[in-house]
Amino acid sequence: MSSSPANTAVHLLLRSSAKEKTDRSVLLQEEVLDLFDLMRTRLLGYALSFGISLQDGEDIVQETFLALFRHLLQERPRQNLQGWLFRVVHNLALKRRQKNAASALPFDFPEIENSDFGLNPEELVLFNERHRRLQSALDALPQVDQSCLRLRAEGLRYREISKILGISLGSVSASLTRSLARLERVERR
Repeated sequence: MSSSPANTAVHLLLRSSAKEKTDRSVLLQEEVLDLFDLMRTRLLGYALSFGISLQDGEDIVQETFLALFRHLLQERPRQNLQGWLFRVVHNLALKRRQKNAASALPFDFPEIENSDFGLNPEELVLFNERHRRLQSALDALPQVDQSCLRLRAEGLRYREISKILGISLGSVSASLTRSLARLERVERR
């Protein structure tokens, strides 16, 4: 077993939550800890592939295994636990990335005037130029596409966006795909 802080934290949390439970929960605890030891590195690598920080990735892996313990304790399906773990990491990493992005760069942010971000003058000019290009591309999108992007950036799901805007799920999906592709093309220039 590894003695990393993440490993120790999961072990302590699971042990404390199972302390006064039945033998069944102790067996489940051991099963989850064994899976943690086997899958932690792979799941962390997958979480990091979403562009989140190492600390966020470790938090997500911990949350995933705590969710697995609760899942098994409630006698929910045990088929394909590996797939279940990756799906939970995927969802949590997407949420974390979205939360980080939403707090980092709102859609309408002012041009940066000073170097609070530690940018030298050349980097500041490049950053502001990138901002102008992306803002222009965003402004050029149809209103529905802009609304879909903003709602998605706020964490709403496709179904919720569909209901709010009164368009089909397919239209939401097509709008977001089209809009993100356009912004990505602008970003690559």
